Amino acid sequence: MNPGRILARYLVLYGALYAAFGISSPFLPPFLAARGIRPEALGILLAGTTVVRMFSAPLAGRLADARHTFRLELAAFAVVAAIALLLYLPAHAFWPLVLVSLFQAAMLAPLVPLSDAMALAAAQPGGNPKRGAFEYGWVRGAGSAAFICGLLLAGQLTGHLGLASIMWSSACLLFATALAAAWLPESMPSGTEKVRTPPRRIWLALLRQQSFVRLIIVAALVLGSHAMHDAFAMISWQDAGIPSSVTSVLWSESVAAEVIVFLWIGPFLLRRFDPTTALTISALCGIVRWAVLAQTAAIPALALAEPLHGFTFALLHLSCMRIIAQTVPSSLAGSAQALYGVMGIGGTTALLTIVAGWLYARFGAHGFLAMAGLCIAALPAIVALRRALSAASH
Repeated sequence: MNPGRILARYLVLYGALYAAFGISSPFLPPFLAARGIRPEALGILLAGTTVVRMFSAPLAGRLADARHTFRLELAAFAVVAAIALLLYLPAHAFWPLVLVSLFQAAMLAPLVPLSDAMALAAAQPGGNPKRGAFEYGWVRGAGSAAFICGLLLAGQLTGHLGLASIMWSSACLLFATALAAAWLPESMPSGTEKVRTPPRRIWLALLRQQSFVRLIIVAALVLGSHAMHDAFAMISWQDAGIPSSVTSVLWSESVAAEVIVFLWIGPFLLRRFDPTTALTISALCGIVRWAVLAQTAAIPALALAEPLHGFTFALLHLSCMRIIAQTVPSSLAGSAQALYGVMGIGGTTALLTIVAGWLYARFGAHGFLAMAGLCIAALPAIVALRRALSAASH
């Protein structure tokens, strides 16, 4: 197949998938709140969906590896996830909303790792150029741009048609994702290898590395501080009287900043500073960002604070990846990524989402001060990480 056609098909896939995310994910918490879910229960519910995603995505990946059914699984999960979104519409009571949320999270979680696995394999320039040599960043960047477009569209839709419109529009895009998956090349490119589950002693070996453990602590504190923003920022802004068309622009600012830092600013900073200095920048930006959100709902202040997401998330993630690549043996790289994802991102975010629900119910937007406190706590952890890295290098 012509390489340009393969790239075009992946661009369509990522465009449809991430536009669906952009429409639904920021507005799902306000939708659930409008259906009567109180902040404490909403925090627990969203944490539950995070836990479900932590299990469903790896299981789907293992099945795809074992049976080489990436395209089929991707299309099937997209269809069922779209149907699950439509199940939100007749659900009004607490337990039906819980069941739909958990089911929909389980079906949605495999879509990104499955599509990434196929795109990364197809994008290997030196592997099999006849199957379409292109940069993975091109399709991932297109996905982020589509997320912003979906978010801006959702802001207009909810303003005119209500929150239920996000379910219909996101479901349509997930159906389009399934069609795009069916349009991909018939199978994974040659050379894809099965990965065996690492033994427990590998996990223990990682946990014995002081630098890796301290890195996980830093990531858990700074990345975990995003839990309240992801769950309650939209609700807080709407409670302050900011229209959906504006809140969608504010959220899209953070995604745009993430893309810019991933592609340009982050690599520039990491060429000039060591990774722990970049981690310090991320934590300091987190302190400023959450302090602003705690103190004001003025649109100009929020518009200046939201782009800091590029540093609080993207720069921190790039720095963590740099440290893992420099300190973890290649034989442990896969396990290190899994442990980083489970402990540094997934598990901590689930726990802190529950805490965020409790904080928002009692303190409203002032609860963001606790998230700033997490970033403050990350600063001595970064100092300890710097010492561990220095000791390991001597």
